[in-house]
Amino acid sequence: MVNRPFWLKQITDSWEKAPIVWLTGVRRVGKTMLAQALPDTLFVNCDLPSASRELADPEVFFSNTDASHIVLDEVHQLPDPSRVLKIAADAFQNLRILATGSSTLSATAKFRDSLTGRKREVRLTPVLFSELENFGVRDIRARLLSGGLPQPLLAGVRDPMYYQEWMDSYFARDVQELFRVGKRREYLLLAELLLRQSGGLFEVTSLSRDTGLTRPTVLNYMEALETTHVIQILRPWSGGGTRELLRQPKVYGFDTGFVCHALGYETLHDSNLGLLWEHLVLDELRSQLPARDVCYWRDKSQREIDFVLPRGRGACDTVECKWNPDSFDPAHLRNFRGLYPEGENWVISPRVPRRYTRRYGDLSVHFATPSKWDLQT
Repeated sequence: MVNRPFWLKQITDSWEKAPIVWLTGVRRVGKTMLAQALPDTLFVNCDLPSASRELADPEVFFSNTDASHIVLDEVHQLPDPSRVLKIAADAFQNLRILATGSSTLSATAKFRDSLTGRKREVRLTPVLFSELENFGVRDIRARLLSGGLPQPLLAGVRDPMYYQEWMDSYFARDVQELFRVGKRREYLLLAELLLRQSGGLFEVTSLSRDTGLTRPTVLNYMEALETTHVIQILRPWSGGGTRELLRQPKVYGFDTGFVCHALGYETLHDSNLGLLWEHLVLDELRSQLPARDVCYWRDKSQREIDFVLPRGRGACDTVECKWNPDSFDPAHLRNFRGLYPEGENWVISPRVPRRYTRRYGDLSVHFATPSKWDLQT
């Protein structure tokens, strides 16, 4: 079993704040494997009919267990999961529950109670840059091409059939159970197009034309894809400049392996690496700084900052993703900081042996890997 200390700490820290931790993430991202790595816990697989029978009376079940920490894996399979979790939190205050699922907790109609004040959410991402050594991966290109789901990453040999089988399973288990989508072909076509365009601006008109779906249906399916974590949507950041993009979001696919599969990549060339690296940095930002918004910035002259992290009162940090740190050009950052001078500037690259800082005139820019940055929470 692969040790994932970063995520185990995320769970235990969240238990300090609330009795229920909702561990979410896409199908096969490793939620069950992570939950089983927690020490001194009772593991309950809610996919099994026996679990439903055991938890039919939650008060009796929790009263009769000696465990102080319980995992309810795939808890949404229970007939009334919110009732089980609410009783655990309210009637057994020393009990700590980890519940897992492949979407946001509120996505299924079975959750009649939002459990406000009783839960914290931990969103498990595909394998992070900082975890590659634990998975025995020494070549970052292998992670970019195969993706970060544990099974294909650990396999060592890329199997294109895995990605198609995953999409079929995802639609049958997650999409149909939660949303009852009738147009399977069109839904999966939309997902494929978004993966091909990953990291680009969202164009609802072209997606509607290419899928044969109406604009409202595209937007509804987009919501389902985001809820089940298959896409990440970044909103544009603006401080009020008249030449800034204000509405059009960018959409990222959830995993570089699926992006590569959708694009038909069998090997990676230098021209592919920058955008794929950007995906990994986004996952690092979302996992290490879950309480902070992640946006992007672009103006009408096509000047762009990869990621902007607002701090409040007009201050914001910037993150530029570069496969080769020597390719960084400060021109766009200089323009951005002319409008919004407050905040730190980072260039994140896998090819920085040690963190360092460079000055470009009056600009100060930190260079680091995701393992060596220290962005403020």
